[in-house]
Amino acid sequence: MGTRPRGRLARRENLEGWLFASPWILGFLIFTLGPMVASAALSFAQWDIVTPPKWIGFDNFERLGTDASALHALKVTTVYAVVSVPLQIVLGVILALLLNAKISGLRIYRTIYYLPAVLSGVAVALLWRWIFSKEFGLLNLGLSFLGIEGPGWLTDPDWALWALILMSLWGVGDSMVIYLAGLQGIPTELYEAAEVDGANIIRRFFNITLPLLTPVLFFQLIIGIIRSLQVFVQAFIMTDGGPADATLFYVLYLYRNAFLYFRMGYASLLAWVLFVYVLLLTLLVFRSARFWVYYESEARSR
Repeated sequence: MGTRPRGRLARRENLEGWLFASPWILGFLIFTLGPMVASAALSFAQWDIVTPPKWIGFDNFERLGTDASALHALKVTTVYAVVSVPLQIVLGVILALLLNAKISGLRIYRTIYYLPAVLSGVAVALLWRWIFSKEFGLLNLGLSFLGIEGPGWLTDPDWALWALILMSLWGVGDSMVIYLAGLQGIPTELYEAAEVDGANIIRRFFNITLPLLTPVLFFQLIIGIIRSLQVFVQAFIMTDGGPADATLFYVLYLYRNAFLYFRMGYASLLAWVLFVYVLLLTLLVFRSARFWVYYESEARSR
């Protein structure tokens, strides 16, 4: 007799759980999974938005194989990711170490360094376009005080990509907060024991701080790769892919094909190529994690 009400209660709780989760499930099906399936189908079609899609088989794939602009855009995006992600990680860790010290006004400093991370991408792009201006920019003005003639940061093909890489460090406060949380999770007893053993600050960093921070570094590396390979706003607002396609990022090239040339089928294929590229890099980082990521819980269980 007692099992029937209990079973009815379990079914009711199960139903309520699905009802509470249904908004997210519907949103995922309609706005994520549905468009992904549609884009996969459109990659085999020709569609200009106005007329109905036309099945063309593997023609888009053949075009991709001979599209030098797509390869160039992928190369530019990869260079941006390879340089900017390590710089963001190093600078974020350095800031976290400095702001982990016990000094007066610490909360104010943390807030100041984090504030740039909450500004919108368009506003930041407009701000940095002014900073990088060759005639009126603050950066070249500062260099002129040192007797250095600043380059055309956004007009010179040799400098444009490096300018955007430098700009990417603007939002490092976002990752700094995560590194700071990781640093505060390291047991202080380890530092005390190492100090008793005569370890200096450099040995404590490389033997305690860095190994115990590797899970956070691993997470930030994955997020950084995904973000950097999808960069769009900076190039769209500041350079429009120029000069001479020096900042033609992959997503910007995808945008052009979709909304300027109205080649939605080809743009869908470009999107799937980017998805596979990001997936492969992410899997590669996951496979490498066993060689450099240290989990304290796993070490204790051995």
